[in-house]
Amino acid sequence: MFEQYQKARTQFVQTVADLAARPQNTETLQNAGVMSLLRPLLLDAVPTIQQTAALALGRLANYNDDLAEAVVKGDILPQLVYSLAEHNRFYKKAAAFVLRAVAKHSPELAQAVVDCGSLDALVISLEEFDPGVKEAAAWAIGYIARHNAQLSQAVVDAGVVPLLVLCIQEPEIALKRVAASALSDIAKHSPELAQTVVDTGAIAHLAQMILNPDAKLKRQVFSALSQIAKHSVDIAEMVVEAEIFPAALVCLKDPDEYVRKNVATLIREITKHTPELSQIIVNVGGVAAVIDYLGDSKGNVRLPGIMMLGYVATHSENLAMAVILYKGVPQLAICLEEEQEDHIKAATAWAFGQIGRHTPEHAKAVAVANVFPKLLNLYLDTESSEDLQVKAKKALKSILQKCTYLPALEPLLYEAPSNILKHVICQFSKVLPHDSKARRLFVTSGGLKKVQEIKAEPGSAIQEYINAINSCYPEEIVRYYSPGYSETLLERIDNYQPV
Repeated sequence: MFEQYQKARTQFVQTVADLAARPQNTETLQNAGVMSLLRPLLLDAVPTIQQTAALALGRLANYNDDLAEAVVKGDILPQLVYSLAEHNRFYKKAAAFVLRAVAKHSPELAQAVVDCGSLDALVISLEEFDPGVKEAAAWAIGYIARHNAQLSQAVVDAGVVPLLVLCIQEPEIALKRVAASALSDIAKHSPELAQTVVDTGAIAHLAQMILNPDAKLKRQVFSALSQIAKHSVDIAEMVVEAEIFPAALVCLKDPDEYVRKNVATLIREITKHTPELSQIIVNVGGVAAVIDYLGDSKGNVRLPGIMMLGYVATHSENLAMAVILYKGVPQLAICLEEEQEDHIKAATAWAFGQIGRHTPEHAKAVAVANVFPKLLNLYLDTESSEDLQVKAKKALKSILQKCTYLPALEPLLYEAPSNILKHVICQFSKVLPHDSKARRLFVTSGGLKKVQEIKAEPGSAIQEYINAINSCYPEEIVRYYSPGYSETLLERIDNYQPV
């Protein structure tokens, strides 16, 4: 009789766990009230029944936040936390899986996991001998920490960080991955949390794994280093001092897309801080490597590389010139042409602005790549997002204000709206007084005629620039190209009385 009862419980819990593995069954199971049936089985006398019940709950809670909410409301968490300290390794893994499955959905559910005292139990699990238990605990901790700074701080206060740093030194690859991921989730929220991770010596241990053959581990390692480096100059310098460059640049050609993206993100987070850090990256070949990476990539993977070039160019004329000399401008022009997503185009437009805004030489490098018409179209296109329009306009203006390369400016005379045209006319008014060849070309190409057709408010800035251009030419030339001049001539013929 007793054996039959045990067999029935085992069969029931195993069936529920199997059904819960397939998402299409979860709603039926929930409607059948399976949560309340599983709860007493967590305290079953038979260990396999306990483990399978926990596994079934984890699978259900993992599926959506309603089911995770039901686990919280069913008062199941305190039971799991209590059991975490007591039971064998299989049960501990299953219990940590439930905690992770609940915590992943939202800050509120993660807070519920913390409130039931789970962190102390998870810390004990991190000190277990079994790597599988450590991995399950680290995974749950990462899912709690990832939501916000407050939850991350709770994780830190529980004493988790030194244990995670020990975990990344363990031989098991799966454990290393999850521990590096958890460190990344803790460090990302604030400089203080990143500093806590740094203070435990995490950087040196992460740096040792950048060339590990396991792609999933490298993803997490580069992600963690990025989340650490992004917060401050001091921390970014510590990451660079861990001597990860130039070795890390090899990973920009890694077969794994996420490894490549995370390396590019790390380089971006370092270069954004100071000219000195950017210069270090330039010196080790980082700019050239990122430009190659943009050529080999498509879509969102390009974004950190595009932004990195923009950040390098922002700092100084020389650094912007390094981006130009390594052929960054043509590659960015390709990105602007190929990419469909507005946010990638916006980042590319911004990067062009940072490169071209320094001197006429920088502006010419951008102009020669035929970028002006593209930026103008993006600014004027009503389909463009507001952010893209703003960035395209700002980039165009900042480059135009330095551009003295007239062949690139001239097409804009015909296409640009008045707020952009003003900057174009201004540049002509600066260059033409000092360049006789340009003055002649401006007439023969139809530029002077176009300028006479512009209707400017008397006394406005654009009128001042037009006057400055006109003063470079004899009065009769200006009259000849002014609108209505041919009619005036015809009128004179009509009124002319031959002798």
